[in-house]
Amino acid sequence: MEEAVLYVVENNIATITMNRPKSLNSMNDGLIDGLHAALDKAVADAEVRAIVLTGNGKAFCAGGDLSYLNGLNGTAERKSFIAKVGDVAKRITTIEKPVIAWVNGVTAGAGVNLMLACDLIYASGKARFGESFAKVGLIPDCGGLYFLPKAIGVHKAKELMFTGDLIDAPTAKELGMLNHVCEDAELKAKVYEMAARLAASAPLAIGLTKKYLNNTALTLDEVLAIEETTQALLMGTDDCKEGIAAFYEKRAPQFTGK
Repeated sequence: MEEAVLYVVENNIATITMNRPKSLNSMNDGLIDGLHAALDKAVADAEVRAIVLTGNGKAFCAGGDLSYLNGLNGTAERKSFIAKVGDVAKRITTIEKPVIAWVNGVTAGAGVNLMLACDLIYASGKARFGESFAKVGLIPDCGGLYFLPKAIGVHKAKELMFTGDLIDAPTAKELGMLNHVCEDAELKAKVYEMAARLAASAPLAIGLTKKYLNNTALTLDEVLAIEETTQALLMGTDDCKEGIAAFYEKRAPQFTGK
């Protein structure tokens, strides 16, 4: 039996691939456990500077596997699985390494919210997106009630979640859900071009920027205090010295994360 999640590292980039193409990479216990294990590897590997998350086959992720969900016994078992799904989304937002979603096709339900947890989102022009929960009598999970309003505003989020309507990639980009929409032939190259740029960037600076951008509860005064303390520390790092030297020497910097 093939693994539900594949993990490969090349050129300081970890690629995590959801690998249940026959079910459009829908979420069951194996897929969620596989995502957690792959994220653990990426975090632990100092050589990994950027992460790409994608799906095998025609879909990125079609959300929860309804046949699997229907087989869960009792409230406690259901709650445990939904918590584990939510923890994947939370892990993505708290990992210091940047995560790019490579959205190759259909994305629905929790798959949309998993995508929104990522730092940058590149999608195929053929991709479709649907917050389909209400159609099966459920509320959004995998952090959707948090991520979607942040991305597109409360009123549009309500419309998409109340109706479960599918939207196309240009509409999703216009709403603010995506960074880039690409033709299929160039999508992979564009994703890895950006991943390579991020992998070559200063990891301490990227990680801390991500950390504070994802904490939307901060007040302006708290942000200014964080900037004061953190910036002073970063100014003393090898990466900062290297970046300044590279600027004056008109060359690409070689960051080490120190």
